[in-house]
Amino acid sequence: MNNNENLVRLLKMALVAALYVALTFVFMPFSFLGVQFRVAEILMLLVLIDPLYIPALTIGCFIANFLFSPMGIVDVIIGTLATLFAVIAISKTKNLFIASLWPTLFNAFMVGAELYYVLNLPFWLSTFQVAIGEFTVVSIVGVIVFKYVLNSKGLVKVLKLK
Repeated sequence: MNNNENLVRLLKMALVAALYVALTFVFMPFSFLGVQFRVAEILMLLVLIDPLYIPALTIGCFIANFLFSPMGIVDVIIGTLATLFAVIAISKTKNLFIASLWPTLFNAFMVGAELYYVLNLPFWLSTFQVAIGEFTVVSIVGVIVFKYVLNSKGLVKVLKLK
């Protein structure tokens, strides 16, 4: 791999991290707390195309939570870990719909627990609300978007990092 290919790979990863932060900011009223519809989470499905997006998405989530989360450092740590666990699980899953469920699972329980411990919100209600938002964004909208993306050989080729 030559320096130009490495630079292109690094730029694509940086673009995805920046896009995650930008989408979280643009949709900030819906990106945090109980019922959250974090549109940036759709990007997690990029890991199906190339697992090298794992660090980009984790860093993007870290930066977005650091800059914008009303939960502070707890969300920077717990929310970022939930994203990391979800993208690792996605990278090991071949089926698009099953892969889309990992963000729902990890975020529902980890962010639900975060809301419970930090804001004293009811655990099961918080878990359910986060799950609904994640499922709607990633498993419904994200799956529809990525069915198109994955069926477009040209688009997949552009998105590949290897």
